[in-house]
Amino acid sequence: MLLVLNGVSKQYAMTGFRIGWAVGPKDLIKVMNNIQSHQSGNPCSLSQHAAVAAIHGHQGSVRKLAGELEINRDEMVRLLRQIPGLDVQPPQGTFYCFCDFRAFDRDSTRLAAHLLEKILVVTVPGVEFGMEGYLRLSYCGAIEDVREGVRRIQWLLDPAAGDTLESGGTVFTR
Repeated sequence: MLLVLNGVSKQYAMTGFRIGWAVGPKDLIKVMNNIQSHQSGNPCSLSQHAAVAAIHGHQGSVRKLAGELEINRDEMVRLLRQIPGLDVQPPQGTFYCFCDFRAFDRDSTRLAAHLLEKILVVTVPGVEFGMEGYLRLSYCGAIEDVREGVRRIQWLLDPAAGDTLESGGTVFTR
């Protein structure tokens, strides 16, 4: 059995539109449709028209974005792998790295709050996805932001690093 799920959220940067689809065996799709119809309403007609325009429109920007995200992914993975004790597996189909930070803190909510408070780096605790001790890091921004975010994380987690870090006119202290 083959089941294909897709949507416009990531590929077309239309995350708020909530437009997606499934292709598969008719009986399975019927059951999925019954369940979905009780969990969410229908997308508005403007969202539907925008999704159709995106899917049928010029795809050059999609290919360009995919290329940029691939570069960002490779750079983030390379830099994160330089942090001793951090387990990093390259993501296969998203613009997030989902990394095992348990060597530093087994409580992902506490670690995410610490990173935000001390170095202004936003992460999402893995406990939100059923993976305590992991953090989700996005690489969908500019490559410079990806590099700077990882640099700050590396500094904060390295006990041998200095007590301060200067970044863009801001001085961070432990």
